[in-house]
Amino acid sequence: MQPTPAQVTVVESEACHFCADAQEALAEIARDHPLAIETVDVRSPRGSALMQRHRATMSPLVLVDGRFFSNGRLPRRKLRKLLEARPAPSAGAVSRDG
Repeated sequence: MQPTPAQVTVVESEACHFCADAQEALAEIARDHPLAIETVDVRSPRGSALMQRHRATMSPLVLVDGRFFSNGRLPRRKLRKLLEARPAPSAGAVSRDG
């Protein structure tokens, strides 16, 4: 059974080198972990609200499964550790030969 993709929301601003770096990192990490990536412009009402709600001091704001993960430079190793620790599909879905 395929693992459920992690929902990653990236609130980014125009001409932000940390934002471009985060997108590259997410593309690389997505090769090993299923990710559903959503990008939100910081100038949009939703982007502004997310920045305020999570008290992000700089872009990009990164949320994983709706929870604050980071702002500013994306910590790649920390993200990989989080994704590796995500729960596996439920054991009830595994069939056994008997």
